[in-house]
Amino acid sequence: MTSPTPPRPVRWPVMYQTWSWLTFLHWPYAPQVVGRLLPQGLEVHAFDGLAWVGVTPFLMEDLRTPVAPAPPWFTSFPETNVRTYVRGPDGREGLWFFSLDAARLEPVLVARSTYALPYMWSAMRVERDGAAVRYRSRRRWPGPTPAASAVAVEVGARLPPRELGELDHYLTARWQLYTTLGPVLARSTVEHEPWPLHRAVVRELEGNLVEAAGLPAPAGEPVVHWSPGVHTRISALRPLRRS
Repeated sequence: MTSPTPPRPVRWPVMYQTWSWLTFLHWPYAPQVVGRLLPQGLEVHAFDGLAWVGVTPFLMEDLRTPVAPAPPWFTSFPETNVRTYVRGPDGREGLWFFSLDAARLEPVLVARSTYALPYMWSAMRVERDGAAVRYRSRRRWPGPTPAASAVAVEVGARLPPRELGELDHYLTARWQLYTTLGPVLARSTVEHEPWPLHRAVVRELEGNLVEAAGLPAPAGEPVVHWSPGVHTRISALRPLRRS
């Protein structure tokens, strides 16, 4: 069972981030469809026999390091991720990102060069009007494949912790990511408070970010969660020994 609280503290964070106004949209997939896109050493972490792929638009805020504050224009921008859930050769559960679209070019270049994550520079905006939250994204760079998304949700009441089940935690509570440094897998750990999750209803959903990642188009209505956000502490990458 995925823990709603971080199983390990991040004692020496190299980065702080606040993830605000975040919508989780999830669809089930056959594990073999998702597994063929994973690097060697990672396997699908299935739930009731299904892999899950998520699209998560949000607002990144207060991006900084423990060493020095970043300039204001660098620290806040919209972001949209396409992700799935994996188990590594170390036995830990985590995230694998197919893409991460962000509206600020400089953090995109830094993340691509340091964490080797597939960040993309995109024209993006996030708008909130009461219970309505809207996200827009259109990819600029890199790659020739056009990719865009338009999402709007209506946020409802907060879900009491006692009503959250295993699937809710499986889809939202993820405490590390995997990436590749050349042929070597590496992981980074994140720590934050438990997600405050709200009910939400999709009012608009268009785009092709999932297909641009090499997956079939999502089928059916997504499982939806929304959160006002969390404050995170993120560790440095740790390379894993080859199995």
